[in-house]
Amino acid sequence: MGKLVKTNRETYYESIVRHGYNRRDFMKFAAFISAYMGLEHSMIGQVAKSLETKYRLPIIWEHYQECTCCSESFIRSDHPIVADIILDNISLDYTETLMAASGHQAEAAKHDTMEKYYGDYILCVEGSVPMGADGVYCTIAGRTALDHLKEAAAGAKAIIAWGSCACNGCVQGAKPNPTDATPIHKIIKNKPIVQMPGCPPIGEAMAALIVHYVTFGRLPELDRSGRPKAFYGKRVHDTCYRRPYFDAGLFAESFDDENAKEGYCLYKVGCKGPTTYNACG
Repeated sequence: MGKLVKTNRETYYESIVRHGYNRRDFMKFAAFISAYMGLEHSMIGQVAKSLETKYRLPIIWEHYQECTCCSESFIRSDHPIVADIILDNISLDYTETLMAASGHQAEAAKHDTMEKYYGDYILCVEGSVPMGADGVYCTIAGRTALDHLKEAAAGAKAIIAWGSCACNGCVQGAKPNPTDATPIHKIIKNKPIVQMPGCPPIGEAMAALIVHYVTFGRLPELDRSGRPKAFYGKRVHDTCYRRPYFDAGLFAESFDDENAKEGYCLYKVGCKGPTTYNACG
């Protein structure tokens, strides 16, 4: 194992203190994020220690064909430390939607991160990649999204596909799919990829995925679709507050009937909770 080189990079805990939070806030955040990751209560200490001692993870966040709702979900998390601390970590490296730099400066910042942390950074991708018409439907700095993806993926330790656009093409990939919108896993085959579908995915789940990697130095257990089991392993139906009405056979027949006003189950008006695996509950 190589020597640890002293750098001016902050740990997560140092960043939390710099933002004005105290030790109690920090431990509450560690407990909150541990619960979201599906960890036992005994693991809170390990999560806290990792956030106290480990340097913040270098992340490059690319945007292709998307509406930016994944970024919106992330920065509008209900937990303040998620927005203030985890997002601060990302914005210091590269995310074209939020970083102060633009144009040549933004591209220079990205390439500096790719070179400095080659093999150690995480590549986050929001949006599908248009393969039609030689990629002309999405270009950044005069280059296609496909070029940017392949370049950034080369030095990435792992890739996170944020949202349904990056995971399955979403709206852009709908028939007749004029741009030939393609999900990330169909393009990059030689890197571990975590799928976080949703339109958008849940902000707290996004933060928990990053903290899991910081804590354990590896990606979480994935299901056969490449999604973290901690967030996509259970049906929304299983934790729905309307579940007792479903079990009792009490359903709303329309959105404005008396049963709907009583809070009865919405299965008959289109709810897909019984077949939807996500952490919405």
